[in-house]
Amino acid sequence: GSQRMSSFHADVVQRAFDEHELIDVLDPFEPTTGVNVSWGHGVSAHLGNTLTPTQVQHVPHVTFAGEHGKVYSVYMTDPDAPSRRDPKFREWHHWWVGNVREGHSVEDGEVISEYVGSGPPKGTGLHRYVVIVFEQLNGYDEFDGRERLPLTGEGRGKQSTREIMSTYNLKPVGINFFQAEWDDYVPHLYAKLSGGK
Repeated sequence: GSQRMSSFHADVVQRAFDEHELIDVLDPFEPTTGVNVSWGHGVSAHLGNTLTPTQVQHVPHVTFAGEHGKVYSVYMTDPDAPSRRDPKFREWHHWWVGNVREGHSVEDGEVISEYVGSGPPKGTGLHRYVVIVFEQLNGYDEFDGRERLPLTGEGRGKQSTREIMSTYNLKPVGINFFQAEWDDYVPHLYAKLSGGK
């Protein structure tokens, strides 16, 4: 069933969407579920709160209220690459898990792009990190032609959420987001992405 998540208010989400100009990523829509994004230790996304790269370095636990029989994708992107003022690499693609079946955990889905935490370059201010839950209107999908991305920086810059939505027939049903700027974990992340070199 489409049971509401506790304390989910579509209008609050839509206000935050407008206020933080998430139209940079996708068009406004009416959310039908809340999206809980949590890293444990009391750290979670709250519609634009500020977290640190250190806090979000590991894959978050994501929950949402799906509808019976439907299949979902969980997806994260940063439109502010390399900075919000000069987003010439918009968007930087952080994470994509597809084929998440209603009633199953996101961990049971298929990883299309391995999770990469926030790595905003030094001096580029706050970046927005947007986590979207999509209903896969085609149902279960092989995502043909979509390269599976390991834990690397390759293939992640200059991506378009709108294009991906259109290619794979994805309909947004929920959204959450946080902001982060550089901290001293970021160089460690860069080292990981370049294969530890």
